[in-house]
Amino acid sequence: MGEVVTLNLPEVVAARARTVAAQRHRRIEDVLLEWLEREAVEPPVETLSDADVLALCDSQLTALQQSELDDLLFDQREGQLTEPSRKRLEELMEIYRRGLLRKAQALRVAVRRGLRPPLG
Repeated sequence: MGEVVTLNLPEVVAARARTVAAQRHRRIEDVLLEWLEREAVEPPVETLSDADVLALCDSQLTALQQSELDDLLFDQREGQLTEPSRKRLEELMEIYRRGLLRKAQALRVAVRRGLRPPLG
C-alpha cells in the first residue's frame, strides 16, 4: 500500500495536470502520480553512465509495442478504434513521446561528452 501525501501544488503545475487529465479522460491524481513515478524511475539523462547514454540514444519501442501501435493506428485511420483500444493507443503514444524525448536528451549528452558527433 502506498503512502498518502498532501501537496500544495503551484498553480501552473495544477493547471497543466488538469489539462492533461481532461485530455486523457483521467483523474488529476492519476496524472500527478504518473508524473512522480516516471521521475522516480527515470533518472535524469545527465546522471547516466556513458554506456547507458549510448544505449538510450539507440533505444526504440519493442517489436511488440511497435506492432501494437501500428495496428492501433490502422484501426484509428479506419474509424474502428474501440474505447479500450483508444486508451491503449494513448498509452503507447505517451511511451513513444517520452522515449523520443529521452532519446533526444541522450543524444545531446552524448555529443557534449564526445561520445557521438554533432548532427548536421
